[in-house]
Amino acid sequence: MKPIGAIFSPFEKLEKMPIQPKGAQNTVGKVMINQEYVDGLKDLDGFSHIYLIYEFHEASKTELNVTPFMDTKKRGVFSTRSPLRPTKIGISITEIISIDKNIITVKGIDILNATPLLDIKPYIPQFDYVKNVKTGWMQKSEDDVVRATSDNRFL
Repeated sequence: MKPIGAIFSPFEKLEKMPIQPKGAQNTVGKVMINQEYVDGLKDLDGFSHIYLIYEFHEASKTELNVTPFMDTKKRGVFSTRSPLRPTKIGISITEIISIDKNIITVKGIDILNATPLLDIKPYIPQFDYVKNVKTGWMQKSEDDVVRATSDNRFL
C-alpha cells in the first residue's frame, strides 16, 4: 500500500507516548498530504474530526498474542490495538484545527512522528457512533486510558 502523505507529531520515541488519542487530547500535530492527493481534501473542512489510517512503520515484528498496555494478560492481537499486527495498520480519531493547502493541523494526536499516512476518513456520528457496546477484556476507565503511556513492550 502506497502512503498518501505523512503524519508529524511531537513524539520522537515509541516509549512514553500516549497509548490512544484520549491521552493526547491537547497534543497538536500536522498531517501532510502528498501534492497529487490535495484535491481529495475538498470539503473535508466541514468536518470536526477525522480518522487517520496509518502504518505502524516502526513495528518490526508480528505477534498473534500480546499483552496490551491496559492489561497484564496475553490477548489475541485482533482484540487489542497493538502495533504488532500482521498488517501494521493503525487508526486514530483526531480533531481538525485547520486545513491549509496540503497540511491538516490536528489535535488529539497519539502517533509517532513521521508516520506514513495511508488514508483519511471523516468521523460521522450517524455512521460511527455505536450505543450499548461491550469492551471485552478492556475494563479500565477513560481516566486510566488518559493517564496511560507506552512502555517498551512493542519495540
